[in-house]
Amino acid sequence: MGRHALPGTPTVPLVLRKSSRARRISLRISQLDGRVTLTYPQFVAETEALNFAQQKEAWIRQHLEERPTPAEVRFGQTIPVEGAPRRIVPVSGRRVILRPDEVAVPEGAEARRLARFFKELARDRLTSACDDYSAMLGRSYSTLTLRDTRSRWGSCSSAGGLMFSWRLILAPPEVLHYVAAHEVAHLAEMNHSPAFWENVEQLFGPYKNPRRWLRDNGAELHRYRFERRAA
Repeated sequence: MGRHALPGTPTVPLVLRKSSRARRISLRISQLDGRVTLTYPQFVAETEALNFAQQKEAWIRQHLEERPTPAEVRFGQTIPVEGAPRRIVPVSGRRVILRPDEVAVPEGAEARRLARFFKELARDRLTSACDDYSAMLGRSYSTLTLRDTRSRWGSCSSAGGLMFSWRLILAPPEVLHYVAAHEVAHLAEMNHSPAFWENVEQLFGPYKNPRRWLRDNGAELHRYRFERRAA
């Protein structure tokens, strides 16, 4: 994996990845940190891949400019929780408290405390949803793990392991449930065939609106920073 950059102001760092599985040159911009990854097949020369990136420079810069501004989590800031905007406020004691329009967090390492609370809440909501959907499908899953993923909201392994981004707890509940149904449906169909989408609709119901919401608003969920960055 090599590192290059598009010239100009500012320069745009590129991560080059040669892949034996790739059949064409592709570009991906991370929603989490704006990293631009250029993937190309084994039979393509590095110079050809770089020329491709240069041809797409206007597209790359436009997408980077449209990325939401990162926001460091702190008191006084508003953050969505289950789709509802809540103001982060201090509270005495040791517990994070979720209120209709606030999320109260004990002072001291409040960002980490809040991230831990969100992960626990996401696990609770996703486990409940996946248990229901897997029972409806008649297929059980083996594990459920949470991560802070860059490029996908969920996945299902061939061994029946489900993985989700814990940031789904920031999205409206119907979006979280759609992603849960989507991954559970993969327990029966490890593809995106018509049969797969029929299973999604049988489990969740009409899914186009939450799918569109995630496509249009998903980047916003990645803008919140729960760890301070070194100066």
